[in-house]
Amino acid sequence: MKNMGLNEIRSAFLEFFESKGHLVESSYSLVPQDDKSLLLVNAGMAPLKNYFTGAEVPPQNRMATCQKCIRTGDIENVGKTARHATFFEMLGNFSFGDYFKKESLEWGWEFVTEVLEIPVDKLWATVYLEDDEAYEIWKNDVKIPEDRIIRLGKADNFWEIGNGPCGPSSEIYFDRGERFGCGDSDHKPGCECDQFLEFWNHVFTQFNKNEDGTYKPLAKKNIDTGMGLERIAAIMQNVDSIFEVDTIKRVLDKVVEISGRPYNDNVKDDISIRIITDHIRAVTFLVSDGVLPNNEGRGYVLRRLLRRAARHGKLLGINGLFLRDIVNVVIEESGAAYPNLVEKQEFIKKVISIEEERFYLTIDQGMEILNGYIEIFRKSGVLPGPEAFKLYDTYGFPLDLTREILEEINMTIDEDSFNEEMEKQRDRARQARENESEVGWEEGKGSILSAFEPTQFVGYNQLHSDAVCLGIIKDLKSVENATIGDEVEIFFDKTPFYAESGGQVGDKGVVCNDESEIHILDCTKSKNGVFLHKGIIKKGTIQVNQSYSLSVNANLRSDTAKNHTTTHLLHKALRMVLGEHVEQAGSFVDSKRLRFDFTHFNALSHEELKKVETIVNKEILNALPVDVSISSLDDAKSMGATALFNEKYGKEVRVVKIGDFSMELCGGTHLTNSSQAGLFKIISEGGVAAGVRRIEALTGLNALNYFENMEETLNKVLEIIKSNKEDIVSKSSSIVEDMRKMMKENEILKSKIASSNIDEVKDKSIVLDGITIVKYGYKNADSNIIREIADRIKDQLNEYLIVLASTIDDKVIFVTMASEGAIKKGLHAGNIIREVAKIAGGNGGGRPNMAQAGGNDPEKMEFALDNVEQIAKSMLK
Repeated sequence: MKNMGLNEIRSAFLEFFESKGHLVESSYSLVPQDDKSLLLVNAGMAPLKNYFTGAEVPPQNRMATCQKCIRTGDIENVGKTARHATFFEMLGNFSFGDYFKKESLEWGWEFVTEVLEIPVDKLWATVYLEDDEAYEIWKNDVKIPEDRIIRLGKADNFWEIGNGPCGPSSEIYFDRGERFGCGDSDHKPGCECDQFLEFWNHVFTQFNKNEDGTYKPLAKKNIDTGMGLERIAAIMQNVDSIFEVDTIKRVLDKVVEISGRPYNDNVKDDISIRIITDHIRAVTFLVSDGVLPNNEGRGYVLRRLLRRAARHGKLLGINGLFLRDIVNVVIEESGAAYPNLVEKQEFIKKVISIEEERFYLTIDQGMEILNGYIEIFRKSGVLPGPEAFKLYDTYGFPLDLTREILEEINMTIDEDSFNEEMEKQRDRARQARENESEVGWEEGKGSILSAFEPTQFVGYNQLHSDAVCLGIIKDLKSVENATIGDEVEIFFDKTPFYAESGGQVGDKGVVCNDESEIHILDCTKSKNGVFLHKGIIKKGTIQVNQSYSLSVNANLRSDTAKNHTTTHLLHKALRMVLGEHVEQAGSFVDSKRLRFDFTHFNALSHEELKKVETIVNKEILNALPVDVSISSLDDAKSMGATALFNEKYGKEVRVVKIGDFSMELCGGTHLTNSSQAGLFKIISEGGVAAGVRRIEALTGLNALNYFENMEETLNKVLEIIKSNKEDIVSKSSSIVEDMRKMMKENEILKSKIASSNIDEVKDKSIVLDGITIVKYGYKNADSNIIREIADRIKDQLNEYLIVLASTIDDKVIFVTMASEGAIKKGLHAGNIIREVAKIAGGNGGGRPNMAQAGGNDPEKMEFALDNVEQIAKSMLK
């Protein structure tokens, strides 16, 4: 058996199947494309799902990949065992209606025994108990002894998810030796012990499961195999754990070096070392595929993994930022196979460093909140689930960290109610993903359209075309005709209408003949390339197999092209001004405006925005030709064309070149010369997610209208402040300065009036257990004033609890202060104000010595203050 490195095994696998006529594709992004049933790619076949269902035509009927995958279902076990991981690579060979069981199993055996040179006597095979065909192939063609071919049931050797394509599977096992066994002399694959390790699963998709539970043979049978790269590497390198595999061990060694803690010396340290090793690999690949930390979806997965790794660094005694240093090792080990890791190395490190730094700030903030909860719930000994979830969800405070801290003081978490809150969040997330079926095989429009060839798009060069109606969809059903007033989706053999794609909206226009007229409001594209024209029948009827004239709204198309071409200019200008780390993270262009999302970590300054705007307008004025060409993806990249994060490209790509200034891969519609954009104006810039900024802008007449509206507004302001354009700045500054002076004088006056009765307020105080309790309500005094009054009162007292309130703008505000002695006796300002504010329909909290709160019922201010004494009594120790 060869001792092969992980990278060597990957190359050998892909080269082997290339020699068997397979198209070898690079790994698809971890971010699923056009599949809302998945948050992240979690299996080798996931990006190829549409090829298996027939929704899309594969580039070749034989394919092979090494797919990067992430699974977080058992994240809590990562680190605690030597086999669990969130990130892994899956080797797979696939057949879409081409070869079947015989070739799949024979080639699998050939690769394992002749390329990897695994001894035959170490290998076993399992088949589904009713799959005689696979059994006979192993026995008669591959020549495995019958006593090493094991029949297993559905749970082990039959693949299905709900209704739809499914089938039996066959797995290849490696015998690790009796030292890993359970002592049973008759044990074999299927036993729960660790002696037999499954490493390659061959799924034979040959049936369709119907709703009544019956199985119907598929006309075209498919092959889907999966072999975990890390697992087969562990076998080839004769190590007991994926963390000892060469490329992963070098990452682990870096963690050991930075922490100064040896591996295999302390159980707790080993768990932390493994967690950091696994999570930093996952995080590095996620960021390279354009995922950025946030509190939703895949961004939340990234944030959770990154913060969990950072927290375990703290447990190992690592001070300061350290994850970026480990990223370097991950990229050194995997960069050759995944070039985008190298291309985006500095960007990846910057994202990770910023999030790690934010987490350390969060930890401090979370500890302050947790300590407040501990004060409240210590007597009960249980932290309620909603409070634990708020720490987890709002402050990014890991549940296991909360649990560990509470265990040290003999407290626990109500994890049942925590899980209820978590489930509510998952429900919200599922709803936000439009309740898409997790199975992904469901029928609908897709089943209607799957029988049709892709629509021929002729709209790059013409806005009018005659075409034949191939189908009509009304109320999600296929119909032969439709009449006036019906809302329909129509598809033709060809069309000049652009279908919504790449951030560009679909065209609008008219479909007609002598008897009919349909107003097209949008155009979209199905997964298999059929263009759907959504519209309302305004005249006559529309009939399948009839010819119609299709006309795109030329003005809307032209204005959309202005915005799309200018988006390319904007992208390049941002990279020039901000740096090469800028990547497109999303876009939207229609006839009215453009919106461009891009990776960057800080708000753009006025000067940076001005530079970007100037560059774009300069290139518009330079009247650059816009040239479009078709090229292979490799040739386009070698020419320097910019490809977008997570975009799915075919063998041939469309290259849009604007002079010598910009070159991008793009399927949208464009101008023929940059000067046709006329004018460019940025109207807003802001953040949309952690590390993602958004610019909105206008072009052409829309930009001109913007300036005209601004001038009209300016003239109205000049009229109001009685100034001319030349003096507007000085006149405005003078008015603002006068306002500031008046506001300051007003604050001083209100403060004097409010504080003039401090002695009166003190006279109404009471003494409780040696603590002077002062409570008083005001009208129209803001929080700054009553806080100032509280400061003055406390300066005249030794031990005190001060609760002041004021009604202002249909609200009530509270300020509470407590002395050190009062705190020692149990009077926590934050806890007291929370209870007081509840009475007035509000909430709040804060530190033990000072807190603020608000309420929505000002009429209950006095009643709330009347309860201060009773609340204080209940809290005194």
